[in-house]
Amino acid sequence: MLQKSSINSEELESLLRSRAQGEIDFILVDVREQIEYDMGHIRGVNMLRPTSNFSGWAEALFNETKDKTVIFTCRTGSRSGQVQMIFKRNGHQHAVNHAGGIVTYRGETEK
Repeated sequence: MLQKSSINSEELESLLRSRAQGEIDFILVDVREQIEYDMGHIRGVNMLRPTSNFSGWAEALFNETKDKTVIFTCRTGSRSGQVQMIFKRNGHQHAVNHAGGIVTYRGETEK
């Protein structure tokens, strides 16, 4: 499991490569809105959970992932950082923020 609370885009690229090779496991959650996601997202995102509907998905995701590493990403790292902090404050030990977000990400993206 990842021991950091924040990673940059280069680290995320490396983690995604390691996950593809079966060396590490984590869940990558994009917290942007659907329209932003549709314009382009990081290849390897497991789920879209818009922050505008945070109260509708947060508790279930928190409970489903208590023992897993969850990396939150967004456009710049601000919204994902807020989500990560809420998860951490409520006891999620493995919530990680992708600092810099997709605007700093140079790896593979898809639409």
